[in-house]
Amino acid sequence: MYEALTGNEETLITGLFKKNQPLQGVLSELDDSLEGHVTALLKDGDIKGDRMAVSKIFTLGKTSMKRVYISGLGKEQDWNFERAREAFGQLIRQLLADKRTEAAIDLDSFATERVSTLDAAHALGEALELASYKLKDYKHKSNEPERAIGQMAVLTKEDSSEVKAALFVGTAHGKGTNSARTLVNTPSNILTAAEMADYARKLSEVYGFECEILEKEDMQKLGMGAMLAVNQGSVEPPKMIVLTYTGNEASTDKIGLVGKGITFDTGGYSIKTKSGIVGMKTDMGGAAAVLGAMEIIGELKPEQNVVAVIPSTDNVISASAFRPDDVIISMSGKTIEILNTDAEGRLVLADAITYAKHHGATHLVDVATLTGGVIVALGNEMTGATTNNEALFEQVNAASKECGEPMWLLPITEKDTERVKSSKMADLSNSPGREGHAIMAAAFLKEFTEGTPWVHLDIAGTAVTSKETKLGPSGATGVMARTLASFVENFEG
Repeated sequence: MYEALTGNEETLITGLFKKNQPLQGVLSELDDSLEGHVTALLKDGDIKGDRMAVSKIFTLGKTSMKRVYISGLGKEQDWNFERAREAFGQLIRQLLADKRTEAAIDLDSFATERVSTLDAAHALGEALELASYKLKDYKHKSNEPERAIGQMAVLTKEDSSEVKAALFVGTAHGKGTNSARTLVNTPSNILTAAEMADYARKLSEVYGFECEILEKEDMQKLGMGAMLAVNQGSVEPPKMIVLTYTGNEASTDKIGLVGKGITFDTGGYSIKTKSGIVGMKTDMGGAAAVLGAMEIIGELKPEQNVVAVIPSTDNVISASAFRPDDVIISMSGKTIEILNTDAEGRLVLADAITYAKHHGATHLVDVATLTGGVIVALGNEMTGATTNNEALFEQVNAASKECGEPMWLLPITEKDTERVKSSKMADLSNSPGREGHAIMAAAFLKEFTEGTPWVHLDIAGTAVTSKETKLGPSGATGVMARTLASFVENFEG
């Protein structure tokens, strides 16, 4: 919540760059009130402008504020949007650790020629939500109430309506990402395909999206053989979830966002190892990213048209489960030889891509925790991307840079396509070998786009982190929710 000063705030936040210049703005006024005490603390090194340093001083009744947090911002020439977001995240986490629930912030002290006050407001809105996120667990709780920052008064000389708008956009991005985080962190016995469908339905009610949930019988009528094959061994019915947002009826462009929604992946008969199977509740990270993006889109209402398609099921073993050597028929009519039942994500995405095109998608972006191969290639900090349209990729890539969610483009060559088509039994093979596995999966999906401009995002390495960051705890990252939303907001057909 962002308001003007009420007079009740006891905590002030301000930024400080590392430079040898006289104090300015709020810090200068504070120094005068404290009779040069701030300058003295700077000289003694008790206050630092080093990046990520947080100093705290007490005013001892000489000002209306009891305490002041000073955020070190580093060198001004190195300051950018991502650093601003991290600095705010560091501050928010410090406030929460100190059990502070209200504060005022001198927003202008975080602005430079490269980072405007409006940029800083956006970064603050995001950071307040992201850094405040707490893992929803199932432990017995103590009687002590959880504390949250209830009010953040923003001090600025800029136009208040524009600052509020920037704060709102940043907050929406943060909340949508947190929603994606919570979905990914939820155990698979709680978040089934049916529960994910109910979640999407509730989202549609809040934001006025059109909602369609295909049941197993509907998929059978439509010939979604790839989706149904993956679900074949499960007692949980599959769901094909569709949300449609119309923000520009005059436009013929429609962006298709497709998210892999495998609620748990055993690998099927190509079973995972006992260590590799742990954590497979997160195999619906692509679906979570799309649902988080739709929440952001619902809040910000961009003038674009979007159809979100989420194929959701688990991939388990039973007497009826699909097996290696099976041949199945996808919704597109293409036949597929199954050589690896653990390469199931590309199967459900194949039918979902076809269905997105059925709903009029003119541009496609799919997101999936698809391959271990992308982690081998790019590690855990970089999302792998492939495309059949470089202009579309540049738009997605620009959004990812803006949101601090970097990606790297991997190639698909003619020889890669030949490998996917090398099956002696069917049109395509779902897993023609370990070499270049991330690229093979993308080359397989490309066959179902049939020329529609498309970008594929493999988030197997970035959907979850084992480390706490300035912007949240370990666990699900909600990666690509903000990137997808930003891409939609700025889309040029």
